[in-house]
Amino acid sequence: MGPAVGQPKHDSGGPNAVDRLAALLAEDLAAVDALIHQHMTSPVGVIPNLAAHLIDAGGKRIRPLITLAAARLLGRGGDGPRKLAAAVEFIHSATLLHDDVVDVSEMRRGKKAANVVWGNSASVLVGDFLFARSFNLMVETGDIQVLDILARAASVIAEGEVMQLAAANDAETTRERYMQIIAAKTAALFAAAAKAGAVAAGRPGQEAELLETYGRELGLAFQLVDDALDYGGLAAAMGKNTGDDFREGKVTLPVVFARDAGDESERAFWRRAMGGDRSEDDFPRALALLRRHDAISQTLAAARAHAERAQAALSTLPANAYRDALSDIADFVIERGY
Repeated sequence: MGPAVGQPKHDSGGPNAVDRLAALLAEDLAAVDALIHQHMTSPVGVIPNLAAHLIDAGGKRIRPLITLAAARLLGRGGDGPRKLAAAVEFIHSATLLHDDVVDVSEMRRGKKAANVVWGNSASVLVGDFLFARSFNLMVETGDIQVLDILARAASVIAEGEVMQLAAANDAETTRERYMQIIAAKTAALFAAAAKAGAVAAGRPGQEAELLETYGRELGLAFQLVDDALDYGGLAAAMGKNTGDDFREGKVTLPVVFARDAGDESERAFWRRAMGGDRSEDDFPRALALLRRHDAISQTLAAARAHAERAQAALSTLPANAYRDALSDIADFVIERGY
């Protein structure tokens, strides 16, 4: 079992936890990559070209790695978990394509977003294609339970995206409402990825529930760190522009903390800026208010609490290299914030 999440550990330059898990699962991951490329082929040339632009852009494959590790932790490898891992990556990629259209994003993983290169219509339609391919892969496993798990996750993700859209520019978004949004749009796929791996391993009971909890809590931690990073100056490492959330009017947890701690003039600033009446000059003031109220540190503390819950969910599962690696992923997620 990896160490509990506490103060950030600063890497000396060696492989991070995701790279170590990828090395541990190298054979499985190579097979998943082959499945991904096999299933994104199409005689319609723009489909594989656009899909490859995103899928081959250097994403860490955290979600499919979780599926593979969950299955291996419980003693199962082979085609079933690999197909589910590929399906999970297709679902994730489809949601990214759709998100970038909704958010009018210009960058994704350090490259021009697909919607900038090919246009919004093509991005939406290729996203739909990848969703369909994910269901092809699920059906190939012949397991109705994993099909149910991932199909439910896909619908919950869509609900989360619509909830986020409805909350855009709503400066009064509460912490509770925001946590509902990210539980749906981010944590649901992490949870389903982990649970599907357990079910594919023939362990649909308590072990699957524990891994689902691990995935959900890890996903919440992951998103909260992303929230902090958007105001934290790590744009080059993330492949996104610092301040994107602010410019898009997204009330994320750092803003909630700063708004709720501020005086009336500060709350008026957030209402105006997040409500749509903002300029580039407002971003430095937003950063100053976040610093004044320690909002980034509070967000990272909330993320640490979720990561600790993720690790606790692993504690009664079989002790092996895969459990240790999954625990280390929770540490890695938090370390990104520093």
